[in-house]
Amino acid sequence: HEVQEGVRERALLDRVAPLRDKVVLAMRDSPKPIIAAVNGPAAGAGMNLALACDMRIASTTARFGQTFVKRGLHVDWGGTYVLPRLVGMAKACELIFTGDMISAEEAYELGLLNKLVAPDQLMPATYELAQKIAAGPPIAIRLAKRALYHNQDTDLRAALEFETFAQNVCRETEDAREGIRAFVEKRPPRFQ
Repeated sequence: HEVQEGVRERALLDRVAPLRDKVVLAMRDSPKPIIAAVNGPAAGAGMNLALACDMRIASTTARFGQTFVKRGLHVDWGGTYVLPRLVGMAKACELIFTGDMISAEEAYELGLLNKLVAPDQLMPATYELAQKIAAGPPIAIRLAKRALYHNQDTDLRAALEFETFAQNVCRETEDAREGIRAFVEKRPPRFQ
């Protein structure tokens, strides 16, 4: 019976892993910024799904934990990739090895969150940030997102080359012309 359970469990994981990986990679490759709004416990895969987003806003009622170890499981959903890049290796080790839950306040202090708000302000704050980004130049923002993630795993020379490529693309857009006109005319730009 135990062997059959192990086989069934492995078959389930073999079906889930490609979908899980596809979701995380789609989030990373999305041309649009993704904002997580967290209003309660984000444990295990829930925490890592939030970490896979570009930005995170949480209410003071949120809690975060890499709780896999408490179930005898290994971290997935990109947690071992993203978490050390956000909090450093030592803190990532502590969170993953202990499986402890941390408060939203601690998550904010660690740099896991962009903003910490009261529960009734979570969605308004999230929409406010989304609207601010949406009002910006879409091509420049898309290329900036791509550069940020590309350049985190490359050397300075390659990062500078990618920035030059992205700047050259942006320079040819109507948004760049509008941004310069708006600056000269001392008015807010109206990006398309």
